[in-house]
Amino acid sequence: MITDKLIQTKRTSIASAIALACLFVFSQTSQAANNERIWSFNSAVKTAQKNDPWLAGNKHQQQAVEALSHAAATMPDPKMSVALANLPTDGFDFSQEGMTQLKVGITQMFPRGDTLAIKNQQLRIESEAYPFQRADREAKVAVTVGSLWLDAYRVQQSIALIEQNRSLFEQLADVAQASYSSALGKTRQQDIVRAQLELTRLDDRLDILAQQQNAYLGMMAQWLSSAFVESDQQDAISQLYNIQLAQQLPQLDLLNNELVYSKTWFSVDVLAKHFANHPAIFALDKKISASKTGINLAEQQYKPEWGVNASYGYRDDDPMGNSRSDFFSVGVTFDLPLFTENRQDMTVKSAISKTEAVKTEKILLLRQLLGAFSSGKGRLLRLEDRKNLYKTRLLPQVHDQAEASLTAYTNDDGDFAEVVRSRIAVLNAQIDDLVIQVAEQKIILELNYLFVGSLSTTNIIAGEK
Repeated sequence: MITDKLIQTKRTSIASAIALACLFVFSQTSQAANNERIWSFNSAVKTAQKNDPWLAGNKHQQQAVEALSHAAATMPDPKMSVALANLPTDGFDFSQEGMTQLKVGITQMFPRGDTLAIKNQQLRIESEAYPFQRADREAKVAVTVGSLWLDAYRVQQSIALIEQNRSLFEQLADVAQASYSSALGKTRQQDIVRAQLELTRLDDRLDILAQQQNAYLGMMAQWLSSAFVESDQQDAISQLYNIQLAQQLPQLDLLNNELVYSKTWFSVDVLAKHFANHPAIFALDKKISASKTGINLAEQQYKPEWGVNASYGYRDDDPMGNSRSDFFSVGVTFDLPLFTENRQDMTVKSAISKTEAVKTEKILLLRQLLGAFSSGKGRLLRLEDRKNLYKTRLLPQVHDQAEASLTAYTNDDGDFAEVVRSRIAVLNAQIDDLVIQVAEQKIILELNYLFVGSLSTTNIIAGEK
């Protein structure tokens, strides 16, 4: 009678503990009493983009180049000269000699060929690349901050899973202790030691995950720190070191399902056409156009540089009081680019080489995008296979195994170590399933960056389902 009662008590305690551990629901966390902000995936990414100082610096760089383009189209300032010519040294008398005069001159230089217009065009094209650079930066920030958020979320939910299962192992240890103390059943001392060992291992896993969580949240803080400036300094520091994440995993939509989920592996030319709309590619196209304009600018060095000068010479009256005529002079100067082998030819050659070098940058970037797409597509398809395997087979099987081992143990027909191993297997499977779900969203985020040119950059963040 006592044995049956103990067994029944053991079954009830363990069953209730397992029911509690298996209940894995992402509950909405209520906001804390100190009004700490809960960072969702979208809010973190958008805040990081909005407060990225790189974007502000890039705008200033664009404004600087635009201002230079206007300055480059302006003629050089004329040069003014004032001289006292032919002053006699025996008395320094201005009226002594007829050649003595006060000269005022002006010189205006005219740049070679179409240098001004071409330089203005070159700088204007360079300035057009900056908006594409900012679009690419926003997309990269979305990937960086989004990945950090997803990693921190994975760690956060793994901690929650382990803490839920820890209560189960505590109850298993209590039941094993009670069974061993009563000398009823098949519980042995090593079972008690095993239960305590697993609790210690869970504590160690929690410590490791806490370290990882601190690392990810710390890296996120540098992107979100500007969002806390509105509050007082002490509160801002507190929020910065206590970032709270939302409990919901975002479900991102792919920007190009056709290419990713197609069973056909498209040719390089087809993929390159899709990637041609990427803002980073557009920025390099502008850089290439500016470099080509630089070739035309270098070719202007073969043309002469012209200059016009004019001067007026004032003469004083002679010693007898007779008036002397003043002088007016006008002239044209120009250089003769005759020795072009070591200057003009080399300048044009340098400009051509720079253009070709920029073209290779575009080729390398396209290769990187193609490689990233090939890698991302393969990893995503394999992950989805694993995700379906966990959902349809692996998770149900480990749960069935855990229930079977528990049933056998409660009927004194099983081993306590097997119960512990089965529960550890359930916990590991749940964490692995979480890792797969998070990794899937990270890969989608990376693939969306590749096709960011097909939609506005804000849509890379959350095409949330």
